[in-house]
Amino acid sequence: MIGLAPPPGPLDVLCLGAHPDDVEIGCGGTLLELAGRGDVTVSTVVVTATPERRCEAEAAAPRFFPQAKVTVLDLPDGRLPEHWGAAKEALEDLGRFHSPDLLFVPRVDDAHQDHRLVGQLASTVWRNTLILHYEIPKWDADLVPPTHYVAVSQANARRKVELLNLSYPSQVHRDWWDDELFLGMMRLRGIETRSRYAEGFFAAKVALSFSTQGGQP
Repeated sequence: MIGLAPPPGPLDVLCLGAHPDDVEIGCGGTLLELAGRGDVTVSTVVVTATPERRCEAEAAAPRFFPQAKVTVLDLPDGRLPEHWGAAKEALEDLGRFHSPDLLFVPRVDDAHQDHRLVGQLASTVWRNTLILHYEIPKWDADLVPPTHYVAVSQANARRKVELLNLSYPSQVHRDWWDDELFLGMMRLRGIETRSRYAEGFFAAKVALSFSTQGGQP
């Protein structure tokens, strides 16, 4: 196993979620780890939300990463595939002025249609960005082995769960929403990468450079 790390210097991170809480469930621990670096900027874009959940999303992201910028769009929850053109246009508009170094998005094979569409569209908009697709546990049982992992400290793993409960009170009544699930997922991914806790990601294309010239002729 080879440990990979972002290059030194400023790092611009963009997180896309189909719904409020997607980003925080999928990569909240990673955002808490990134907050330990002093040269990272984070922006979060949520594609669908009710007014109540919009407020939750706007408050949640800065808890996971201070000064995170949050944008919430108004596309319909649960029916994104019916609005493919509007979703594509919204992400294209975003891509015209935001070219991040690192992009977190849902998996392209996620069982939820909204997650899946956002994950698929991202790679057609940001073609020169490292894209890491996060996973969201659900009753559909669509989990598969990740290709990449980010180790999460025990403190940040527990902080992630604490902040999820604090940030999304509208969801805590759901039968799948509990501390054991969120910690258990991170513990499972942790043992797969020989750490206590971790988050798993999927990458279809990763360009590596072992040259000081960055692969340029």
